[in-house]
Amino acid sequence: MSKKLFIETLGCAMNSRDSEHMIAALKEKEGYETTDDMKNADLILINTCSVREKPVAKLFSELGVFNKKKKEGAKIGVCGCTASHLGEEIIKRAPYVSFVLGARNVSKIGEVLHKDKAVEVDINYDESEFAFDDFRTSPYKAYINISIGCDKQCTFCIVPKTRGEEISIPDELIVREAQRAVDNGAKEIFLLGQNVNNYGRRFSSSDHEKVNFTELLRRLSKIEGLRRIRFTSPHPFHMDDEFIEEFASNPKICKSMHMPLQSGSTKVLKDMKRGYSKEWFLNRVQKLREHCPEVSISTDIIVAFPGESEEDFEDTIDVMKQVKFDQIFSFKYSPRPETEAQHYSDVIDPEVASDRLSYLQALQTEMLDEKNKTQLGKTYEVYFEDLNADGYVSGRTDNNLVVKVKGSEELLGEFCDVKITKIGRTIFTGEIVA
Repeated sequence: MSKKLFIETLGCAMNSRDSEHMIAALKEKEGYETTDDMKNADLILINTCSVREKPVAKLFSELGVFNKKKKEGAKIGVCGCTASHLGEEIIKRAPYVSFVLGARNVSKIGEVLHKDKAVEVDINYDESEFAFDDFRTSPYKAYINISIGCDKQCTFCIVPKTRGEEISIPDELIVREAQRAVDNGAKEIFLLGQNVNNYGRRFSSSDHEKVNFTELLRRLSKIEGLRRIRFTSPHPFHMDDEFIEEFASNPKICKSMHMPLQSGSTKVLKDMKRGYSKEWFLNRVQKLREHCPEVSISTDIIVAFPGESEEDFEDTIDVMKQVKFDQIFSFKYSPRPETEAQHYSDVIDPEVASDRLSYLQALQTEMLDEKNKTQLGKTYEVYFEDLNADGYVSGRTDNNLVVKVKGSEELLGEFCDVKITKIGRTIFTGEIVA
């Protein structure tokens, strides 16, 4: 009988890839098999996020539920970014936790498993050249880390304190991993990093060839059988003309771009230490759409950052109206430990913050509904990845629309032309064009 592993992953795609690395190690070296039933698990892992306050608060209530429902003798491990910044405090507050493993220490999962109350949270630990075992939750696409850590000093963000300084993974390792994924059936790869287009800034050793992100994209594009390349997240500050031109002209690069705005106010952007202005962001959008009119653009927005005036908020609304984003991830500012902004005194009234967020989200819904109407009757090439429970199969277009059609599992991993027949806010329905 194999041992059973239950893993809950919170947060970003990088956490999802970290979970895949841990699953691979535990399968290959410890004999675990995954289970969807936490009550049957011998090992329960929660891979945490600390970007906002709510997921951190949720962690301890979740741990309490796990402890009550787990079978006798099962171990509980806390991993990820919250593990990095809370460390030993997790075990003090939840003494039934067996070990704590930080986001920069994924390769140590086999070690901490056999050490009671182990805490491994060194944010300077270098895993950039570690040979992880291979495991992927989907055979159709592959998440691939191209860098670890972050060198930015955004005043609202805890990530540099949980994932350490930025180090790029050597391009030959990335190309090799992508080739292996394609050989195993994947036709799409998804490149991951805190600031992917800052790739090449620093490697573990000085003898690595200096390759920037644009050149990395060119090298990956040469892989035969690879049809699509996606990535997240590029930083607006590093979106130079060479990068935009390669994005637009390279047929293997999917025409969807996530550009984290955070604020449309140059003053607030300066307070956030984002490194660019409202005008620069709009200029990059204009350049992008000049070269690639079909591009879809998504973004992140924080409202009610300390000191944000009504005029600052109106600047954000102005950018939204000019850009007409295809998707936004929007949140009220949440003070995070070990960040500069947590000490700022000019905090926005919570009611004002809620009103601003509601207005922004309502505006986005209104604009998106108008934009989505134009999709009716259009035909797109869709790569099918997911079998739905309702007799539909879903996938994504090149520019990241989610489309579902009536079908079965033989469509999975296939590209088909699909005509949009029904509009939804997040999912479109279509028919395969013969």
